[in-house]
Amino acid sequence: MRVLAAMSGGVDSAVAAARAVEAGHEVVGVHLALSAKPGTLRTGARGCCTVEDAHDARRAADVLGIPFYVWDFAERFTEDVIEDFVAEYAAGRTPNPCLRCNEKIKFEALLDKAIALGFDAVCTGHYAQLSTVDGHPELRRSVDIGKDQSYVLASLTEDQLAHAMFPLGDTIKEQVRLEASARGLAVAAKPDSHDICFIPDGDTRSFLTKRLGEQAGSLVDAETGAVLGRHTGVHGFTVGQRHGLGIEAPAPDGRPRYVLSLEPVSGTVRVGSAEQLSVAGIDASRPVVHLPWSGLVECTAQVRAHGGLAPCVAEIVDGSVAVTLREPLRGVAPGQAVVLYRDDVVLCSATITGTR
Repeated sequence: MRVLAAMSGGVDSAVAAARAVEAGHEVVGVHLALSAKPGTLRTGARGCCTVEDAHDARRAADVLGIPFYVWDFAERFTEDVIEDFVAEYAAGRTPNPCLRCNEKIKFEALLDKAIALGFDAVCTGHYAQLSTVDGHPELRRSVDIGKDQSYVLASLTEDQLAHAMFPLGDTIKEQVRLEASARGLAVAAKPDSHDICFIPDGDTRSFLTKRLGEQAGSLVDAETGAVLGRHTGVHGFTVGQRHGLGIEAPAPDGRPRYVLSLEPVSGTVRVGSAEQLSVAGIDASRPVVHLPWSGLVECTAQVRAHGGLAPCVAEIVDGSVAVTLREPLRGVAPGQAVVLYRDDVVLCSATITGTR
């Protein structure tokens, strides 16, 4: 097959490309330039959008002996990821920019261009397993559960998964680094990227305030209705947040308060106890169904990229997903994805709209 290897400049994508070459595929490497001003993104080896990362990707491609290109997707990234991120926070929701980048950039914009150029598949360094069952792609958790990325890939469509390759799904991260070293790849010891690549200092609140301005509002006790403090914008908060609330006085019981809900129109941030943060049910929209089912299904719900799992019963009603949790979950934020699993197989992904 003709395979386009998306090379971020990190160890995972480099080894994934190497395995595609070793499997006998005709491989071409490509690095995605996602910022019109790379200097405004992270510097050093921490991100996935820097000039240094592009150089690291090129050096890896040279070691592998494959053609290498840099494609400019900055405009598309700004529109589909950054602007979406800002709009979601302004609406009182908590987006997942990595999920959106996979969905809109790597497996929509990139895959569309790859198919148009005659490639059969896009290869990435994601930690997830992909197989074909009865002619349909089946997405499963990685062997390395600590690195599993099936959650942020679950929004991909069947057609997108049919043209995807995840060569690292059967390997733990430590072995990937050892393999990179054995192959002579200089990125073998490069630190993993983390945080949000387009927020250089990691200060999400400051980034959003520069985009949205200050919008004063109140911090309100959800139980008593008492005003506990003021804030400069609901975009500075997310459901489940405990620190940095700016509450002027401790709770009468001495226990910490958490963000329970956000109301962007009134500017109200409601806070309460950890017990009040627990939810028994989740409602979600825009489902992407991987394994169709009817009626109620016993499965596991995951509401964050790492953690936030609970057994549940789920059903699809009028195009929306209703999840009843067998065990309560805390910090379930509208705007995030809920991904349903049967054992390690992805059943469905949907966007959380509310909780019960």
